[in-house]
Amino acid sequence: MMAPKLWNRNYCCVMAANFALFFAFYLLTPLLPMYLVERFDATKDVVGMVLSGYTLTALLARPFSGFLVDTFPRKRVLMVCFALFVVFFGGYLGAGSLLLFTIVRTLHGAPFGALTVANSTVAIDVLPSERRGEGIGYYGLSNNLAMAIAPTVAIYVYRATASFELLFWLALIIAALGMAVDSAVKVRTGREGAGGRVPAAQAEAGGWLRLDRFFLLRGWLLAVNMVFFGFCFGVLSNYVAIYSHDVMGITGGTGTWFLLLSLGLVASRLSGAKSLREGRMVRNAAQGVVVSSVAYSLFVLSPNAAGYYLSALLLGLGNGHIWPAFQNMIISLAHHNERGTANSTLLISWDVGIGLGVVAGGVVAEHLGYMAAFGITAVMQLAGTVLFFVATRQFYQRVSVQLQAA
Repeated sequence: MMAPKLWNRNYCCVMAANFALFFAFYLLTPLLPMYLVERFDATKDVVGMVLSGYTLTALLARPFSGFLVDTFPRKRVLMVCFALFVVFFGGYLGAGSLLLFTIVRTLHGAPFGALTVANSTVAIDVLPSERRGEGIGYYGLSNNLAMAIAPTVAIYVYRATASFELLFWLALIIAALGMAVDSAVKVRTGREGAGGRVPAAQAEAGGWLRLDRFFLLRGWLLAVNMVFFGFCFGVLSNYVAIYSHDVMGITGGTGTWFLLLSLGLVASRLSGAKSLREGRMVRNAAQGVVVSSVAYSLFVLSPNAAGYYLSALLLGLGNGHIWPAFQNMIISLAHHNERGTANSTLLISWDVGIGLGVVAGGVVAEHLGYMAAFGITAVMQLAGTVLFFVATRQFYQRVSVQLQAA
């Protein structure tokens, strides 16, 4: 029997829309600190506070967006979130003071957090069930490609025009195009589709206010494990540019570092697609956590150009296996009306880890230096790897069997 078509029209539209929303996001990310300094004469600590608001509201929006996606028609939730995401780009153009810009930037995180949950959940809905694991792995390619391309485009445009306003307009237009593409997606409304109704038994049991409407309790250990990996990535990705410039003397290598990271992410998602299609998520996850452990250790133990760049490639290869594997695992522990909650649970744990990593990394770097901060990431990654092999792997297999038998 021929396998169902993976690259159907709806899936391609959702992928393209996801690329657009992340392209718009990464188009501004690398240059916003410079904009705040030049436009409003903001200090470094103020820049950090202004930009952290986006992450905070995105994190707060995750559990509620999972609830909304699982309770109301997913296509409707998706379009409302996308519309708000687009509108806030216009707010940057109208923000004439630092306070107003801070308000706009902080509020913008909420539709971004909700949109990423809604779009990824709709992507799962439009995939044929037989190829869902493979499709989830490919879906992340759109994020990775946007992360690889958008910052380079942003820097090129700014160097050519010296206009932040042009970048804001480009981000708005690209996000609007993504919304237009998503509007063409047709989502199923049956059992395997868009959901939109809390099961009667759950509603009668007070399901609207239960914790598992906002957090997938069956996947709690997967979420805890992901916090470890998010912590490590938060430290390294946020402080690698300063470290390379101030400590290693590599003044123009940060762009190359992130490019190698993106190439590793793309390569691992492509190479791991077959394993995901065959349901070998645990094996992919195991490979990912081991390779990532090698990457963080190499970064710390080889403080030279070779270790610096090779660690980026290995980190991409490792994370490119971890993310789709963990996402497939937690989705497989969710009922059809819990997919949004499962998605938001994983994203929440990643965001919590990154947030803790940024704060802890900054404190440690201030008092003990960057190598001490990166040393902590190597230790935390190894701890997360041990947790996976000792507990998380068996936990997932046990809960999966129980869910199938229920």
